[in-house]
Amino acid sequence: MIYFIGAGPGDPELLTVKGKKILAQCEMVIYAGSLVHRGLLRYARKGREFYDSARLSLEEIIALMEKAHRLGYHVARLHSGDPAIYGAVREQVEELKKRHIPFEIIPGVSSFCAASAALRGELTVPGVSQTVILTRLAGRTPVPEREDLERLVVHGATLVVFLSINRLAEIVEKIARGYPPHTPCAVVYHVTWEDETIIRGTLATILAQVEKTPICKGALFIVGEVLGETWSRSQLYHPSFAHGFRGERE
Repeated sequence: MIYFIGAGPGDPELLTVKGKKILAQCEMVIYAGSLVHRGLLRYARKGREFYDSARLSLEEIIALMEKAHRLGYHVARLHSGDPAIYGAVREQVEELKKRHIPFEIIPGVSSFCAASAALRGELTVPGVSQTVILTRLAGRTPVPEREDLERLVVHGATLVVFLSINRLAEIVEKIARGYPPHTPCAVVYHVTWEDETIIRGTLATILAQVEKTPICKGALFIVGEVLGETWSRSQLYHPSFAHGFRGERE
């Protein structure tokens, strides 16, 4: 069995209980060495085969999985964050399907969830924003034209931009076409890692703030009024709000 395991944003203790249990049972571990905290590898038993996928092509990764399958091994394929978000999992899964190799995907804590926690807030606030858009700028991996950042800003939602911090000026320029200059935003670098860095600002100030730091890769850009001081109480816990588990009160 091939297990695609969401390794979380960095801190090894954020690996799920299920992920940790499966990792300890696998004879082979394939991990994204440039993204996954090496502290996670201590959860694997000694004597296991370890492969850093940062140095491998898709074909080489699949060849390792085929080899493990023939030997009757279980494989832990560690992906940073959650495999559903920019994990390049689909291409691996399709190759396994062709070869009739069984697999399972184990979810993990995405960096955008960890970033929200580090910011001590919430990405969906009643009366402010109930929508979160996860996106990135086009690079070597293209983005459909309809999903260009300039088009997404019309929604006024909370925006989380992955894998693009080295083009922050372009991000700010595009977002500023739909969001006012005073809109709060934050750059969260290496969230939950030992060198985690958080920079808060506004669309008008954030670029100058980040230029004073060595931040380049591994950072998220989050923008939206949810990061500001405006908020409304949720109806869920209001005494007048009745639901299946709590009857209406006077």
